[in-house]
Amino acid sequence: MTWKALMFDVFGTVVDWRTTVARELRGALAPHGIDRDWNVLADGWRELYQPAMERVRSGGRGFAILDELHRENLDELLEREGIHALDGDGRARLNLCWHRLDPWPDSPAGLLELGAGRVCASCSNGNIALMVNLSRHGKLRWDAILGAELTRAYKPDPACYLGSAAAIGLEPGEVMMVAAHNGDLKAAGELGFGTAFVRRPTEHGPEQTTDLTPEGDWDLEADDLIDLSRKLS
Repeated sequence: MTWKALMFDVFGTVVDWRTTVARELRGALAPHGIDRDWNVLADGWRELYQPAMERVRSGGRGFAILDELHRENLDELLEREGIHALDGDGRARLNLCWHRLDPWPDSPAGLLELGAGRVCASCSNGNIALMVNLSRHGKLRWDAILGAELTRAYKPDPACYLGSAAAIGLEPGEVMMVAAHNGDLKAAGELGFGTAFVRRPTEHGPEQTTDLTPEGDWDLEADDLIDLSRKLS
């Protein structure tokens, strides 16, 4: 099977969110005399991600871009942790750390290789401005930025995958979804998309217990994006 396009999950699959967010939390809070386990604090921020999007998916609130959800989640996290050192401007600057997440080492070169013979597009829950800045920061090459803001739907809502493929004029069977998360691939595969699992065994740190191996009959599995390019070739 030759797929005309690859759509990529980004957080965790293409970029290492945890390391960057932990570093940014330390940079913002340590000068105020705050000392925490920064990785745990980063995990706490990320743990609010799915519940926030689920309120949108379930109709509990109208669509809001991820920048807005991240800021609401940051306010909730800091309140829960009793951290009051940052004013509104400080919190706004910290919230933008999601715009400058570092890529996994293989991602920039891997995307260049993968995009040589096919369309490569992000299919992320991140909003467009976030994805533009993130991609420029990490030198990540895309032909298109697709996903949640375009479709007004958060993965794994089928509308996000289907609307993203439609935006580049393709049917699900012509597109492969690439992700480090089995749930993402399951949702896409059920809609007829091709599926490729990329291993990111330290996305959640050295003690990660989830998404270590493929949990479905995915079309391809790879150790990183360069390995995926070789297997597609």
